[in-house]
Amino acid sequence: MDARDLFSAELARLEESKTFKYETALQTAQAGLVKVGGRKVVMLASNNYLGMSNHPAIKKAAVDGIRKYGYGVASVRFLCGTQTIHVELEKKISKFVGAEDTILFSSCFAANEGFFATITNEKLGFDNYKDVIYSDRLNHASIIDGQRLCRTETTEKKIYNHADVGHLEQLLRGDQNKDYRFRIIATDGVFSMEGDLAPLSDLVALAQKYTAMLFVDDSHAIGVCGKSGRGTPDHFGVLGNVDVLTGTLGKAVGGASGGYVSGSKELISYLRQKSRPYTFSNSLPPPIVAACLASFDLLSKDRSIVGKLHDNTAYFRKEIKGLGFAILEGTHPIVPIMLGEASLAQDMSSALLKAGVYIKGLWFPVVPRGEARLRAQISAALTKKDLDRALEAFQKVGKKLGIT
Repeated sequence: MDARDLFSAELARLEESKTFKYETALQTAQAGLVKVGGRKVVMLASNNYLGMSNHPAIKKAAVDGIRKYGYGVASVRFLCGTQTIHVELEKKISKFVGAEDTILFSSCFAANEGFFATITNEKLGFDNYKDVIYSDRLNHASIIDGQRLCRTETTEKKIYNHADVGHLEQLLRGDQNKDYRFRIIATDGVFSMEGDLAPLSDLVALAQKYTAMLFVDDSHAIGVCGKSGRGTPDHFGVLGNVDVLTGTLGKAVGGASGGYVSGSKELISYLRQKSRPYTFSNSLPPPIVAACLASFDLLSKDRSIVGKLHDNTAYFRKEIKGLGFAILEGTHPIVPIMLGEASLAQDMSSALLKAGVYIKGLWFPVVPRGEARLRAQISAALTKKDLDRALEAFQKVGKKLGIT
């Protein structure tokens, strides 16, 4: 059997097992309402939390960025791929998240891989050393893949139960007398399948108690959590107390692409010298950098955007529960609507699209077996009328499929 036959057989298996992922093409820009198949539908599947991916000020900044700095830089940072706007954006992110310095990557996936591999695989003056990473069981794939790049002979990896501070402390206490070079606690700030937040205040306290480095991927929190949108540290009142913050520029902040690592000046300077995804990847294109600068300016000057997102989220969460749907409780714009089986999630997603709502299902292996769901993602780009239209569709489809 050749490679083509192997791929075909696996694709057939995925379709039969109801785990095949279908893509739907949008005919318009990303927004609260999008056009699919010639019809306008309510978008409830986007990471465009603040509506910035199609915001007039952001689009203007991107166009101005092209006019002044060009379409791309055709180089990596240390050769000739650093423009003044790259440095300006790194300073702006640092100030926004309460860190000393920031380094830009092509994505947060690359940032996470770059951090873990660089920190653990370099000797840093040690001929013989051992590091340990304590990772939340539900961490994002980019954190998991980043840790897979760490050499097994020098890095131990220990999994703690999801958001279980007691279990984490048990592991830390058990290793207290071991001579590790680095102890790293790694967690998502917001867990993208559940929409719940890491217990960041407790994690900060544990990191300080056991002299560990606290790493937080705040991709679904930057621009979203906290009154000023500064992420989970803002939400929990520990801004400036997280050792390493990573995040994306491809969700709430602009919605295009790009990622970053924020931390101490020494850490960031070291990553500039040693991190392979940074050293060997082209710089972020000027229009993206310019648009992200405008996004952070908007966030810093106008808190009403974040406020509207929070209001929309609270309204949708209250109303969808009132219709009889089971959701995972929380405050984040990610609202998991629990259905159980993958086939039901697929059927409901398809029926809702016909009823005017774009929403996608999640099932095994993305989530545990028997915990298939629709993941609603609320945006500040949605009006109350949009939300009510979506809720009406949920009510009709839920009754038709016997869910409510």
